[in-house]
Amino acid sequence: MHALRPHPFQRLLEPSLRLVLLLTLAALPACHSMLGQGEPLPSWREGPTKSAMVDFVLAVTDETHPDYIPPEDRIAVFDNDGTLWAEKPTYFQLLFILDRIKTLAPQHPEWQQQEPFRSAIAGDLAGVGKHGEKGLVQLMLAAQSGMTTAEFQEIVETWLGSTEHHRFDRPYTELVYQPMLELLAWFRANGFQTLIVSGGGQDFIRPWAPEVYGIPTQQIIGSLTEIRLEQHEGKPVLVKA
Repeated sequence: MHALRPHPFQRLLEPSLRLVLLLTLAALPACHSMLGQGEPLPSWREGPTKSAMVDFVLAVTDETHPDYIPPEDRIAVFDNDGTLWAEKPTYFQLLFILDRIKTLAPQHPEWQQQEPFRSAIAGDLAGVGKHGEKGLVQLMLAAQSGMTTAEFQEIVETWLGSTEHHRFDRPYTELVYQPMLELLAWFRANGFQTLIVSGGGQDFIRPWAPEVYGIPTQQIIGSLTEIRLEQHEGKPVLVKA
């Protein structure tokens, strides 16, 4: 858990890859089994960080301790990028946006001569980065505007289900940190609600995070673009502006 960064794509290019601890969803039962045996956070290194977290939870769940917190007030809030799953060499949502721009490019021949679209189509991250936050917002809006929230969710789910990380050859939803999954499970086992508050797109995180992290959709908060209420075939729908 740490302070929220002001924008999810500020550090577009990173010089090195963080060591990613790969965990398949099939390993989750083993994680819960270890937790059930009474050993908290088995994948964490012994040291001051682990000790501080263990001591904190033991204190706030002990009714005789002065720092005791009633179960209804126990809340643990996590960032997502770089905290629960990897964020290097760049944010996964940015890679999704770039793939989406490439998919839409045939419908927009003018993008071949316009930046940052030209760099995005070419897969030139350095070129995209030269246009800063304004360029990233342009790409993001082009990648998702004009569709319903349900359509966007389906696109995200399809991308995550069919795309693998270029280095690890694994789905992005498996590039999560096993120690953090253990921490989430341990907090919940001790009466905490676990929440995500992220600078990343809420509509990008919610389709997959409940299954991967065990965090309900309503407890996932992220950045949102403008959404309009429209009538499609006589039915109200939410459209991403």
